[in-house]
Amino acid sequence: MELFNPNSKIDFLGGRKVSIVISALLVLASLGLLATRGLNYALDFTGGVLVEAKFEEPVQTDQVRAALEAGGFHNAQVQSVGGTREVSIRLQPTEEQKDAEVVGRDVIAAIKQQRADVSLKRHPDLVGSSVGAELRNDGIVAAVFVMLGIMIYIGIRFEKRFAIAAIASEIHDTILTLGFFSLTQLEFDLTVLAALLAVIGYSINDKVVVFDRVRELFRLARKAEPYEILNKAINQTLSRTIMTSLTTSLTMFALYFVGGPAVHGFGLTMLVGIVIGTLSSIFFANPILYWLGVSKTDLMPVTRENPELARRP
Repeated sequence: MELFNPNSKIDFLGGRKVSIVISALLVLASLGLLATRGLNYALDFTGGVLVEAKFEEPVQTDQVRAALEAGGFHNAQVQSVGGTREVSIRLQPTEEQKDAEVVGRDVIAAIKQQRADVSLKRHPDLVGSSVGAELRNDGIVAAVFVMLGIMIYIGIRFEKRFAIAAIASEIHDTILTLGFFSLTQLEFDLTVLAALLAVIGYSINDKVVVFDRVRELFRLARKAEPYEILNKAINQTLSRTIMTSLTTSLTMFALYFVGGPAVHGFGLTMLVGIVIGTLSSIFFANPILYWLGVSKTDLMPVTRENPELARRP
C-alpha cells in the first residue's frame, strides 16, 4: 500500500489551504460551543450526594444502574467498593430532594424494586458544589501546567519556527477535543480530564517525530526546498504514525467496550484525541510550519570563526 511506503510521494501540502481553513473553522466552532454550551460537568465537579449501599449477595454495577434508571435517578455514577457486595452511588438530587437522608432513602427504595437484599452501609453524604468547583479549578490548573511544560520543552527542543508550529497544533488538538464534548454534552468527569492530559502528551509525540524527520532531511539535502522536504517527511513517517494510532486505538476500543462504564469516558476521549492528533500532525502542523517560512538556514549553526564555512549549503 502506498500509505505504508516510506518512498511514496503523496502531495499532502497540496491541500494545505483547504486543511487549514477546515481546522480554523473547527477551532472557531469549538470555541463557540464552549462559550455558549460549555461542558457537561459530572458530579466530580458539580457536587451531589454520595450513597453507599451493601447487598447480601454479589451484585453487578449494571444491575444497580438499571434499577436507579427505572426509579428516576438518571446519570448516576455507580462503582464497586471493596468487593462485589458493596457499591458507591453518586448522583445529583432533584429540586424536591434537598436532604441527603431523603435521597439515600429514595435510592434504596428504587434499588429494592429489583434487589430486596440491599441496605444502606452508612449515612449518605452531601458533597457541596463549592468542593466540586474547587476540583474543577484544580483540573484546569493541571491541564494548563501540562501544556506550559510541553511548550517549554518544545521551545528548548526545537528551533523557533518548529516550536511555534508544534505549540499551535497542540492548542488546536486540545480545543477540538473539548469542542467534541461540548457538542455531544457527554459527561466531563475526572477520567475524561485524565484522558485529556494523556491526549496532550500523545498529540505532541506525533509532532516531535515528524519535525525530527524534517530537520534530518533539511540537514542531509544540499538543495533543500521546504515544500519538498515537508512532504517527504510526512510520507516517511506516515506508516509509523498510522501504526501507532491503530495500535493505541485498539487498546482504547477494548477499554471502551470491555472496561465498563467507569472508564468509558477515558476510552472515548483517547479515541477522539488520537484521531484529531493524527490528522493534525499531517494536515495542520506541517502546513503551519511551511507558512512560517522554515528553511535550511534555520538549522545552520552560527559561527563567527569561519564566516565562509557558515555560508556553505
